[in-house]
Amino acid sequence: MERNIKLLALFNFFTDLKFHSAVLVIYFAQITGSYALAMSLFSVTMAANAIFEVPTGVFSDLIGRKRTVLCGAFFAALSAIFYAIGQSYWILFTGAILEGISRSWYSGNNDAFLHDSLSQVGKKDLYAHYLGKTSAMFQGALAIGAVIGSIAAQWSFPLIMWASVAPQVVCMIISLFLTNPKRLTRESTNIFSHIKISALHLWNNKVLRLLSLQDILGFGIGESAFQFGAAFIGTIWPLWAIGFSKLISYGGAFISFWFSGKIIRRLGAYNMLIIANIYTRVANFIAYGVPTLFSPVLMSSSSIFYGATSVAKNSLMQNEFTQEQRATLGSLNSFLGSVFFAIFAPLLGIIADAYGPANALIVVQFCMLSVLYINFKLKQMQKA
Repeated sequence: MERNIKLLALFNFFTDLKFHSAVLVIYFAQITGSYALAMSLFSVTMAANAIFEVPTGVFSDLIGRKRTVLCGAFFAALSAIFYAIGQSYWILFTGAILEGISRSWYSGNNDAFLHDSLSQVGKKDLYAHYLGKTSAMFQGALAIGAVIGSIAAQWSFPLIMWASVAPQVVCMIISLFLTNPKRLTRESTNIFSHIKISALHLWNNKVLRLLSLQDILGFGIGESAFQFGAAFIGTIWPLWAIGFSKLISYGGAFISFWFSGKIIRRLGAYNMLIIANIYTRVANFIAYGVPTLFSPVLMSSSSIFYGATSVAKNSLMQNEFTQEQRATLGSLNSFLGSVFFAIFAPLLGIIADAYGPANALIVVQFCMLSVLYINFKLKQMQKA
């Protein structure tokens, strides 16, 4: 089981070693001709993720974590190939669907895989610590890919798209060496019963409902803005420099993930969420409201909180999940986040086409105030 943790960290690194990560929205916009169509492809990914989210989460609980990881890696490699082929909206559309299916296999499963592996070796209480360390690998890979990719994109977008296929093949190979954690409980094989029980637990647990709601809103709105961010940066900085903005963002997130366990123990999970949200809103209102050469740096600076807040939210929800439905509950939550993203992302693109990237992102900041309200509500419930 100790080897599982090391392999998962390596797997996470290659999963997000995507050389197009910093400029994907620009690549999509060049092929489709508009921000709305470009963002619609991100929406398609999340819609596909949503459709397959719950079934794959259930299969993870029923057929085992290792096979689920392998399926996700397979679809990720196919998606990368279709993105690299590009040429038309519908080829990209196919790649987006495949990426969504890949995400659905990973979602819920990989966190449950780590949790189960730690439980088997008696380290369940160190989940937040190990989640931070393994998740930091995502950010390290994204930082490397962003810098290399944005510079290479100056000469050839197809080059960085095809180069992004290889890491996904490596993930398939790594997944073969994972070991399935022992099942901690005997579970029903009735899929519909499994989903029903998980949904009822989500509905009946008020704390879990609020945690899920803040995660759904934060992902749908925040991730849409992050994916679109390169379009705003491109109005201020040249294409080759966009990767350096993302380097700051991913580098800050890497540090935040790496030290997340210590940060959360010192500040507390709920305090961490509130502090991060307030800083991010202020920084982004300034960055988008008064665009300057410093704006990309300012908007990227909030990433120093990203890892700690991600681990805090995940840990709080894992504490509320039942063992029998752990992956399914994670997938239900991710399903709702994907649905909301699929709705919000094209709206953001439409606003940007009409009023410009900066104004569209200002609208996002007002929407994210709803998440801050939920943060305070959860803090009050904790005191009670």
